Amino acid sequence: MNAVWIAAALLTAGFAGWPVTALVFRLARTIDDKADAAASAGRDGADDPSADVTVDSPAAADSPAAGDSPPVGDRVNTVNGDITVDAGGAAAPAPGGEASAKRILRGGAIIGVLERLAVCLAILAGQPVAIAYVVAIKGLGRFAELKETPVAAERFIIGTLASMLWAAGVAAFTKVVLLG
Repeated sequence: MNAVWIAAALLTAGFAGWPVTALVFRLARTIDDKADAAASAGRDGADDPSADVTVDSPAAADSPAAGDSPPVGDRVNTVNGDITVDAGGAAAPAPGGEASAKRILRGGAIIGVLERLAVCLAILAGQPVAIAYVVAIKGLGRFAELKETPVAAERFIIGTLASMLWAAGVAAFTKVVLLG
């Protein structure tokens, strides 16, 4: 019976963690929107306790500089949901008419599932030190991309913390309540 609970915990941690992480991203975006609204209303974001004061100014986010990729959807820095950076100065327009943009942080959903599985398994196996290896591998693998793009670094941190907290919570619940 323990094997069934462990399998259920791994499936829950690995695959049900994506909607939880997406919800946390949505909440973070809501905080960014509140800060943008406060700034456009003439209030200082630092006076609003619900605002994230580290967001870029709306003017900088709404008008890309020369050579930047044009807005896609409602975000300047995304292409099909991937975070992007300028491909390098004055890039020639791609055949689709847009300036080329270098996609970064690809594979985040797959990495997130694997990360949650590893964290849950580490806790269930009584080896929480293994979580440090997961964080180290993930951070080192993304270091170059995160160093170049503060937006990507912030998203990386938010996603990693939300993902790991979900997996640790599922594992702790399983270990304490279900496996007793």
